[in-house]
Amino acid sequence: MIYALVGLRGSIALLLKFAILGATDALLIWIISVALGKNSIILAVVLIAATAALNITYLVKGAVPLKFLIVGILFFSIFVVTPTGYTIIMSGFNYKTGNEIDKPSAIAGVLANGLSTDESGTAYDMFLGKTPSGQWAAILEDQVTHSVVFATTDGVQPIGESEITRNSDGIITAANGIKQLSQDEQATADSEITTLRFPLGDNYFASPQGAEVALRMTQVMSYDKTSDTFTNSQTGEVFVDNGKGNFANKADLAQVLDPGWRSFSAFDNYKQLIMDKKVRDPFIGVFVWTIAFAFLSVGTTFAVGMLLALALQNQLRFRRFYRGFLILPYAIPSFMSILIWRGLFNKDYGAINHLLHTHIGWFDGPWTARAAVILVNLWLGFPYMYLISSGALQSIPSELEEAASIDGATGKQAFIAVKLPLLVQILGPLLISSFAFNFNNFNIIYLLTGGGPTDESTGAIAGATDILISYAYKTAFGSTFQNLGLSSAISMMMFFIVGTLSMYTLKKSRVLETL
Repeated sequence: MIYALVGLRGSIALLLKFAILGATDALLIWIISVALGKNSIILAVVLIAATAALNITYLVKGAVPLKFLIVGILFFSIFVVTPTGYTIIMSGFNYKTGNEIDKPSAIAGVLANGLSTDESGTAYDMFLGKTPSGQWAAILEDQVTHSVVFATTDGVQPIGESEITRNSDGIITAANGIKQLSQDEQATADSEITTLRFPLGDNYFASPQGAEVALRMTQVMSYDKTSDTFTNSQTGEVFVDNGKGNFANKADLAQVLDPGWRSFSAFDNYKQLIMDKKVRDPFIGVFVWTIAFAFLSVGTTFAVGMLLALALQNQLRFRRFYRGFLILPYAIPSFMSILIWRGLFNKDYGAINHLLHTHIGWFDGPWTARAAVILVNLWLGFPYMYLISSGALQSIPSELEEAASIDGATGKQAFIAVKLPLLVQILGPLLISSFAFNFNNFNIIYLLTGGGPTDESTGAIAGATDILISYAYKTAFGSTFQNLGLSSAISMMMFFIVGTLSMYTLKKSRVLETL
């Protein structure tokens, strides 16, 4: 089938190409329309560019080389460039709990929160529905005086008992001019119902508290669109836009109204990582441990993998069995191995404490938890280093070692002076990629220790074993207070650090000069 398609020529091949390209264009255009509908401008722009590039590639005769690269370029743009772009943009916003919506929604939220109940505490039993014209309407019965009125969003007017129907318990079940909503319709319109206002006069209105009860309330907070300020009618306090995503008291800027909104803050999140002691100190601690964790992980796994590769170069009995056995930790899914190790380290019934006849809380202390993380990562990582080291050792000509021995070098000296430098040069890119992987090794931290131990009594988010990626995750999603802007800034710092260290190491190892 594939060979038949490859061999197609002429009008049939042309029609098939146009059909596939047309179907792809239709799918991309649909995705673009969805992205625009969700205000995902960056994604829409990337998809538009991808659609244009795809059509140019397969419709222009001179773009033959691009046909072999275009799919990879498109996937790279959509799944790497676009998320990076979003992260960069989010890092420049005050985007956290309490500042998650846009400004118009925040203004509506402040108005909804700026309500005060009537001093008398008047409450109404409510029969809610819509008029034949589709306008919201309700029958309001004072729970104390039992007076009844017909209410719409325009105002209220008296209504007689003859125009309403009650059941045996005296509850209103029907009314002239109002069609009651079904339970499904009430559930669908729940958010709209809670924002209804039935004016009662004298700046008071009935505010539904569900579908059956309403309270007599007044609007304390009023918004002036011209000056972009809120005013509290009871206290006279004026709240202005503080430029940070909140309306703040003009006399006391520390007093802000909730909710706030996402606001552009430029480099404030980055400044916070450097200037704010509460953020800077945990960040520096996590950063130092992340560097140490990545270097220790690469160093220990490389050392053990290399030693095993050297040992198994010799003619040993059952060598094939040993080689297969050493690859097993690499073949088992890492998440399964990590969870097994977590059970082995358990303080009360773990096998490690049982074998050592100890009762050590491995995950309770910072240094024991870090030691456990390094040990488990060594178990998971040494098979990979063993495999690449075995391949690298086989690629080194034996003549070099023979020449060194002729010059009087011992086996140890030949290895240190000849083999090891060549191995480091050959394996340099792989060691750098391993460093970058461990720098962002979220799985082992999250599944083994959860980043802990953490001193939660001080409100700390960062734990003793948290690395930057897990710290960024916990900053964004790991607590009741979520700071997505700061988390994005941490992610960009990680990107810069890993990129800088990788390029520096590649330059020093002169790997790029051989490419």
